[in-house]
Amino acid sequence: MADATQILNDAETKMKKAIESTKRDFSAVRTGRASAALVDQVKVEYYNTLTPLNQVANITIPDNRTLEIKPWDPAILQEIEKAIFKSEIGITPNNDGKVIRLSMPPLTEERRKDFVKMVKKHAEEGKVAVRNIRQDANKALDQLKKDIAEDEFKKLHERIQKMTDLYSQEIVKLSEHKEKEIMEF
Repeated sequence: MADATQILNDAETKMKKAIESTKRDFSAVRTGRASAALVDQVKVEYYNTLTPLNQVANITIPDNRTLEIKPWDPAILQEIEKAIFKSEIGITPNNDGKVIRLSMPPLTEERRKDFVKMVKKHAEEGKVAVRNIRQDANKALDQLKKDIAEDEFKKLHERIQKMTDLYSQEIVKLSEHKEKEIMEF
């Protein structure tokens, strides 16, 4: 029975990681509002090492359409600017020699719809990951079928299905919230 418990625990842990991954994907999608999460994926060349932007600079939001990035070491201002250009956030940085400002242009209706499609794609990828985890867990349980009672076997499969439904529903809620946020402005 310890093996079955381990399979359930592993499946739940992996499903939680799939949720976190989906949240990270959503945070990279612009909403028209300034958010530090927009630059979470940006990595800067710092002493020959790719370093996350938030580890080399202070990121502030002076208003809901502007993001300010002030490096702790002013010598890397150009590197930060290059990293932002290379990233796929689609915003041109404005460098004044001390601070980099990212101004969020208002999103057009067409661009909002594109971002909603991107969110739906990320949500579907998250749900597919959860379903794949379910499939792997069910296969692992099938290996134990001869060692456990039939009714216990069915209950374990039902628990995995309930977990799958729960985490898939969470992805749907996150997706709906993000879509609403995008269409808000």
